[in-house]
Amino acid sequence: MGNVWLAEKKKKKKKKRLFGFIIYDRERSMESEPVSPTGQYFNSSVMSVSIFAVLEFEAPIDDSQFLSLLNNVFLPINPRFSSIMVGDKKGTKKWKRVEVKLEDHLKVAHFPSGMSPEFYDSCFDDYLSTIALEQFPSSRPLWELHVVKYATSNAAGNLVFKLHHSLGDGYSLMGALLSCLQRADDPSLPLTFPSLQSNSKEKGGKSISVLKSVPRVLSGLANTVLDLGLGFLKSNFVEDDRTAIRSGEDGVGSRPITITTLTFSLDQIKQIKAKLGVTINDVLVGTVFLGTRLYMRAERQEEGSAASTALVVLNTRALGGGDKYKTVSEMVSPKVEMRWGNHFSFLNVPIPKLTPAETESSSPISFVMKAHRIIKTKKNSAAAFLTGLLLEKMRQLRGSEATARYIHKTVKNSSMVISNLIGPMEEIALANQPIRGLYFALVGGPEVVGITMMSYVGKLRVAIRMEKGFVDPHKFRSCIDNAFHMILEAAN
Repeated sequence: MGNVWLAEKKKKKKKKRLFGFIIYDRERSMESEPVSPTGQYFNSSVMSVSIFAVLEFEAPIDDSQFLSLLNNVFLPINPRFSSIMVGDKKGTKKWKRVEVKLEDHLKVAHFPSGMSPEFYDSCFDDYLSTIALEQFPSSRPLWELHVVKYATSNAAGNLVFKLHHSLGDGYSLMGALLSCLQRADDPSLPLTFPSLQSNSKEKGGKSISVLKSVPRVLSGLANTVLDLGLGFLKSNFVEDDRTAIRSGEDGVGSRPITITTLTFSLDQIKQIKAKLGVTINDVLVGTVFLGTRLYMRAERQEEGSAASTALVVLNTRALGGGDKYKTVSEMVSPKVEMRWGNHFSFLNVPIPKLTPAETESSSPISFVMKAHRIIKTKKNSAAAFLTGLLLEKMRQLRGSEATARYIHKTVKNSSMVISNLIGPMEEIALANQPIRGLYFALVGGPEVVGITMMSYVGKLRVAIRMEKGFVDPHKFRSCIDNAFHMILEAAN
């Protein structure tokens, strides 16, 4: 998981700590490095979470160079790609280097030949569901590369990286994958990324007066107390209502899934952002919230006001002043703050209600503004930091499995998880083969719906991963698409 648009500056610490959801991996040699707490939580008896990175090719795939690329480019990126998890007599897990047999990690899909793109759409969806449910063998490093050479409606062929979340978060793993790719127009030039700089003077800190900072501190304290209390209740006693997007049942992460995607224009997103004076992330979250409520109302009329929350993923790296991914050598260096590993937290954000008195056409902008206010309030809170300390104390007293169950319940009691990443502004290529589309998805978690977003060449690709048979993928996709165009029209 990783959310670059929600990135915040993180104060430098003299000592490195492990904060549960907010993880700063220890700087030790990989031969004896312990698996971080988050790595253990995501690879436990109750959760096994992985990340799919899907590359859509413009032309039929030539995989003749893939083994060489994996050996010479991918494996050297990080020792974890050549390591397995092992436990000692005390139950402590560490990364252990092993010899990698690349043939065991490179998989080629086989479907019936001579069929239509629509037929292969269904085959590809079933294939993703199958590999999402498969567990990594404990005897091999926790990654796979799947080659699907059949032409679907979106691509002439697909490449799917399946990487276990214990290897790193979305920012780390996407940075690693991008280091294996080149610009399609000129491989000698570096990839560029949308700027993360904010136009807000207040965020720079220079325009905030002492008088203004006092109420900000007081409101931060109040927000922290409130968020801690609500977080405790959510993790222990209170769960979202059961709705068309939340079954509330156990075992969701072990059931078949389906993934559908849609694309928005970044220019149009920026138009809404500028018109409403909010952030890009506010526009995206507001769109998802409105689309979700439209779907819930369409499925079950009474659910417009159901109690539902989303876990919005927050990248906690210090990204201020940077507009691109760090190089791999910079990311693994102990001297930089954008280190490899799992560096993220969750914002528990209530989904605004669509009351019976409201019509869909009367409130699209209000969903964006509500998302803006809620996220701004959540970010002015130390609850995520303090919750991380409590989780670490729980791990020390009760062990990683008990803490993993606690986190599992927190996610299960919510309705969805939302995460996003920035992608390159130029078209990329792998082994000189142009890639027309790029998206990622999170699989294996206890939530019924997971929404991930990634920018690429002026577009934003939204991937919706949901439990197959419980959520209607076509209707849900249509509702998200309608919500965006309703907001766009209302903002202009």
